Amino acid sequence: MAPNPLLLSSKTLNPSFFPFSTKALNPRKPSPITCRTSSSSASPPPPQLPVEPEGSGAAAPTRGDRFLDRHNSMSAAALVIKKKDGTKHKKKKPEARASSAVACCYGCGAPLQTTEVDAPGYVDSDTYELKKRHRQLRTILCGRCRLLSHGQMVTAVCGHGGYPGGKQFVSAEELREKLSHLRHEKVLIVKLVDIIDFNGSFLARIRDLAGANPIILVITKIDLLPKGTDLNCIGDWVVEATTKKKLNVISIHLTSSKSLVGIAGVISKIQKEKKGRDVYILGSANVGKSAFVNALLKMMSQKDPVAAAARKYKPMQSAVPGTTLGPIEIEAFLGGGKLFDTPGVHLHHRQAAVVHSEDLPSLAPQSRLRGQSFPAVSEKSTLKDTDDIGLNGFSLFWGGLVRIDVIKVLPRTRLTFYGPRKLQIHMVPTVEANEFYHKELGIILTPPTGKERAESWIGLEAVRHLQIKFEDHRRPACDIAISGLGWISVEPSGMQLETDSNNAKDDSTRELHVAVHVPKPVEIFVRPPMPVGKTGGEWYHYQDLTEKEEELRPQWFY
Repeated sequence: MAPNPLLLSSKTLNPSFFPFSTKALNPRKPSPITCRTSSSSASPPPPQLPVEPEGSGAAAPTRGDRFLDRHNSMSAAALVIKKKDGTKHKKKKPEARASSAVACCYGCGAPLQTTEVDAPGYVDSDTYELKKRHRQLRTILCGRCRLLSHGQMVTAVCGHGGYPGGKQFVSAEELREKLSHLRHEKVLIVKLVDIIDFNGSFLARIRDLAGANPIILVITKIDLLPKGTDLNCIGDWVVEATTKKKLNVISIHLTSSKSLVGIAGVISKIQKEKKGRDVYILGSANVGKSAFVNALLKMMSQKDPVAAAARKYKPMQSAVPGTTLGPIEIEAFLGGGKLFDTPGVHLHHRQAAVVHSEDLPSLAPQSRLRGQSFPAVSEKSTLKDTDDIGLNGFSLFWGGLVRIDVIKVLPRTRLTFYGPRKLQIHMVPTVEANEFYHKELGIILTPPTGKERAESWIGLEAVRHLQIKFEDHRRPACDIAISGLGWISVEPSGMQLETDSNNAKDDSTRELHVAVHVPKPVEIFVRPPMPVGKTGGEWYHYQDLTEKEEELRPQWFY
């Protein structure tokens, strides 16, 4: 008589007893193995019995059951993990597409938007949808850039280092924050400096932006220097001033974006030092970055088809500081790496940060500088009278932005002003200076222009007293540079002084005392004289350097 299968134990049950194999089972729909009697196959399942210890119940799991359960669970787990991996890869793709789909105005770099009319990057909704449908968002010029292209002065920067006039959209700190990531990346920095405002536009905190990246220093607007200036002297003067700042400068280039002078040398240096890295154009606001990028693309397009295509949508350039509001990515190189035109770094110590937006064009010289000397050396009668009177006790107003009180100077000393021609210079006795300033501010002392702006003008609150010595009577004593405006050369009249014993007294007789008044945020620099004009090449002398010092100094090109 055969034993009752209900009484079989898991220890006595042999897996080979079952005629089927585990490979024949479907892992997706496993059928549980149960032991049934021949009489219970057609009857409904019996009611559940109380739980008993494992191995002593009527239907305890066998070793085969346990193997099948483990096999099926491992297969199901592997299938779930595979599905999860597939979903992860699918989520990454739309994130990448979303980041690259952010379209910006090609003129100023501001993100395009259709909601706020008075904000940067505004575009009409119909135009935006039409361009988006045809995938031409990168060819849109925002409303602010259109106004700038028609000559309107629309400022977009407010706050510390911003501008009080016009619409104010972006803070100077936000623009600087957009460039803070560069110090953590490996890039090539092209740093621009305005030769007319060398000290004010040099960016003293350039290390905070560039980090340890190599710097190509580009000096712009050399075509505005006075006629007859020897550029060999200017190049050596710039190298000497740059070496004192101890930056990682690999080369210095004297350029003009208007006449394209020196641009070819910059392109050659960029191609040599780029090495697949991105190139960032850095500089203070209104230093000429966008004009430099356009000149760069113009020369590169002659041999590079990629640069020729990029010229179609080039950055906007205007007289308004802060025209560029965001990094503008430009496909300009054939061999990898991109060119970025960046927002100008706004400096609160420049004159452009305190004047009204409509007065900004008067601060930008449009043609070659011409020195205006006081007393005038062209008139012999005036020069003869100044032998006794000189400049002592007089005040000179440079528009409504600068006032210089001459306290004590040598009899034949003269002050030569180098700056924009629209700023007129007026000379009055110091005792009448305060009354003259309040009476003529906004009328003949401009900027500020107009009585309304003159009433809200902050005034010349900052005063700096300077004591200057003539170390060599054959050359100017120094330059007094006004940040964001120009400079004043302090020199002996006619470049000649008597050399007899009367001039060889104590050093106090050679000291010059002047007081310079400017708006409170504006900074004043006292620097070695810049050798400009025909006489600059005559009195300027080159320093004698050792071979080691010559190697450490960056080379300059023109």
